Amino acid sequence: MARLAGSDGKTTALAILKQSRKLIARHGYAAVSMRMIAEAVGVQAGALYQYHSTKQQLLVSLMRDHMEKLLEAWQKEVNAQDSPAQELVRFVHFHIRYNITRPDEIFIAYMELRALEPEGFKLIEKLRGEYETILKTIISRGMKQGQFDCEDAHVGTMAILAMLTGVNTWYRSGGRLSQSKIQDMYAKMILRSVGCKEPNRRLPT
Repeated sequence: MARLAGSDGKTTALAILKQSRKLIARHGYAAVSMRMIAEAVGVQAGALYQYHSTKQQLLVSLMRDHMEKLLEAWQKEVNAQDSPAQELVRFVHFHIRYNITRPDEIFIAYMELRALEPEGFKLIEKLRGEYETILKTIISRGMKQGQFDCEDAHVGTMAILAMLTGVNTWYRSGGRLSQSKIQDMYAKMILRSVGCKEPNRRLPT
């Protein structure tokens, strides 16, 4: 069969992304074959090539899908009335909340970058750069307005993203601290790290 029974092409395409994401997050890109993905989806191996000509193209599709959805989700969070401190808190809360609920996507986005070939790497790095620019712009705005005392906006951006993304390596639902508590704690630490004049700043109601 070329498609899932009773499905259309779009349904099959989504199933391919879903199952390949699970398999790669569990076993690693190198260990997963197109045949394994086809079996998980419930189609013949040859049918996958109607959607992705190579396993490399499939990996790029997974990473691109993640980054595009991340960027789109952030745009829905933006509040033009935020001060730099408020926007930074909003970004911290958003990043942790978004990543915690998508462990497979985050694992692949960071751990499988090394598996990308040059063309795919260039595409994904461009999207990652767009996300990094969001945070860098927030920090730069705070520096210009005298609200942040940060020596270098780029270095601050890289340090904060590493700190935030690291939450996925240790956070477990039902643990000692709630997700909202962790978000608040990280927001305070990050405000202090950029030399915020008001480290206890809260999001506007």
